[in-house]
Amino acid sequence: MAKTKFCQGVSDISDSYMGMIIDLWGVLHDGQRAFPGVVDCMRELRERKKRMILLSNTSERADVAKEKLKKMGIGPSLYDHIVTSGEMIWQGVHEQKNHVFEKIGQKCFLIGRTDQRPMIEGSGVEIVDGIKQADFILIGEAIPAGKTFMDYDAALKEGIKRRLKALCANPDSLALISTNYLMGPGLISRKYEDYGGVVHYIGKPHKPIFRHCVELLQKFDVYPAQTVMIGDTMAHDILGGYAYGIDTCLTKNGLHAASFRPCTTPQETNRALKVLIAQYNNVMPTFLMDDFKWGRSLPDRKHKKRKQPTSD
Repeated sequence: MAKTKFCQGVSDISDSYMGMIIDLWGVLHDGQRAFPGVVDCMRELRERKKRMILLSNTSERADVAKEKLKKMGIGPSLYDHIVTSGEMIWQGVHEQKNHVFEKIGQKCFLIGRTDQRPMIEGSGVEIVDGIKQADFILIGEAIPAGKTFMDYDAALKEGIKRRLKALCANPDSLALISTNYLMGPGLISRKYEDYGGVVHYIGKPHKPIFRHCVELLQKFDVYPAQTVMIGDTMAHDILGGYAYGIDTCLTKNGLHAASFRPCTTPQETNRALKVLIAQYNNVMPTFLMDDFKWGRSLPDRKHKKRKQPTSD
């Protein structure tokens, strides 16, 4: 069985791939500022003509995410596309073309905070107040503080009775807002499935959003075998990339930082990684690195001077 390769930085893998799908929160930034070395690393990749898709489970539209990244110093010249689950849902319900969104309807019942409305607003779909008027259910990014399953039980059962499909923007069971943990959309979605409902999960690790990223890369003639998913979560990034058949790279400084923090030797790091792998269906990342930084310098092969022939 192949083992996870330990890397000092992105330069160790850059020659092997033309396309990179990169998680945002936990890999490129901490929610407020870009991590050290991120911008320099992206510039290096750009100079080597790499194609980069930035991927997030946020319910925000891509333009909102773009502006936030710009304030952190990650400008649009450093990547090709931003893909968010919120943008996927907006485009999907607006166009209603592919198999997940086809003929889903024009009236939506929203379960979640009111600030999730931009996922739908302007798409031509109306958010209705009652489940009985809805054509489908949208389960937003986080459930308002103080709400429990019982607050939505009647609506979920009515949705089952009316055979409504549900869209889930983010499979997380918990959502961290400021210092408070709120009930995540994944819990409501699984309850709806327990009742017999159909839920289409849009965000990582599910295939619709990875399929969209791969299709974007194919427009640049970059295919899955030339693509790596770089993320900080086993559950979303590594399992999602693996399920779609692309190589993966786990960064240690994100969600799983506590697992690796005590490690001082490669052997201890390997043991910590094995514990994580066992917790996530024995799926191992192709690569492991500390964080998203360039690492060791590489020769500039494109502009490297050819050796001049010697004269006799």
